[in-house]
Amino acid sequence: MIKFYKIMFFNSLILGTMISISSYSWFSIWMGLEINLLSLIPLLNNPKNIFPSEAAMKYFITQTLASTILLFTIILTMNKMENLFMNLNFLMIMINSSLLTKMGAAPFHFWFPEVMEGLDWFNCFIILTWQKVAPMIILMYNINLMYFFMFIILVSSMIGGIMGLNQISLRKIFTFSSINHIGWMIASMLYNQSIWLIYFLSYTIINLNLIIIFMKNNIFYLKQLFNSMNSNKSIKFLFMLNFLSIAGIPPFLGFLPKWLTINSLILNNLIFVSLFLIIFTLISLYFYLRIMFSTLILNSSENLLKFNNKNFLIFFLNLMNLMSLLICTLIFNFY
Repeated sequence: MIKFYKIMFFNSLILGTMISISSYSWFSIWMGLEINLLSLIPLLNNPKNIFPSEAAMKYFITQTLASTILLFTIILTMNKMENLFMNLNFLMIMINSSLLTKMGAAPFHFWFPEVMEGLDWFNCFIILTWQKVAPMIILMYNINLMYFFMFIILVSSMIGGIMGLNQISLRKIFTFSSINHIGWMIASMLYNQSIWLIYFLSYTIINLNLIIIFMKNNIFYLKQLFNSMNSNKSIKFLFMLNFLSIAGIPPFLGFLPKWLTINSLILNNLIFVSLFLIIFTLISLYFYLRIMFSTLILNSSENLLKFNNKNFLIFFLNLMNLMSLLICTLIFNFY
C-alpha cells in the first residue's frame, strides 16, 4: 500500500530538483537542493530497507557537508572575498566539488556504495537517476574548468571500472557502474549538452528495466542469480540483453550515447580521454558478463525451452529499450 507521506515527500523531491534547475540565483539553487535532500530522507527511512537508519544518516551527513561547502562558497563569491581567500577558479572548483559529492562522482564517491547497500531497489533507482539531475545541470553552468573536469572524468571511469570487479552485491555493482557512467556523462556535457540529455535518458531507461526485474524476483546478490528467473526464460533473455545494453554494445540503446560522446570528444581532439573511457568501460563489461553467465547456468530440473509471457510491463519496457537504437538511427537519418 502506498502511504500518503510517501506521495507528499516524492512530490517535494521532484519540486526541489525543479527549483534548482530553473533558478537564476545560487541561493535558490542551494534552497532547491536542500528541499530535495530533506524530501529523500523520509523515503530512505523505510522498513523494507536493510539498514534504513544507517543509510539515511550516511546520506544526510554527506549531502549536508556538500551543501555547507556550496553555501560557504556562494557567500564568499557574493561578498567579493575571493581576493582575500583565493582566486575565482578556486571558488568554482569548491562549488563543483560539492556538486560532484552530491552526485557521487569519484573521488568524492566514499558515501555512495555504503548508502546504496542499505536500500531497497526503488530507493536505489531514485539515487542512481533522479538525484543526479540537479547537480549535473548546475554543473553545466560552470563547466569551463577543463583540466579539473578531465581529472574527474578519468578518476570516475577508473574507479567505476576497477572497484566493481570484486563485488558480489548487485547494488554495489550498480553503484560502481553508475560512477563509471558519471565519467561518461561529464565527458558528454563538455561540448554538447544535448548528448548529456540523450545519455541520461538512455541510462535511466536501461536502469529502470533491470531494477524492475530485480524487484520482481527479489534479487540483491550474485549468488541469487543462479536460481532466479529459471521459470521464465524470456525474462532471463531480456535481462541479459539489458546488461549488454548498459555496457554499450552496438546493437542496443546503450551504444548510442557512448557513440555520440566519443564522436564529440574526438572532434575536439580529446582522443586520450575517449581512449581512457573506452578501456575502463571494457573492464566494467567484464563484470556485466559475469552477471550474465551467472544467469545462464541451468538447473538439472530446468526446462531449456520453457517460455512464459505473463509480465506485460517488463516485456513492453524491454521491447522499447531494445528497439530504440533502431528508431533513433532512423530519426537521425531523416533529420
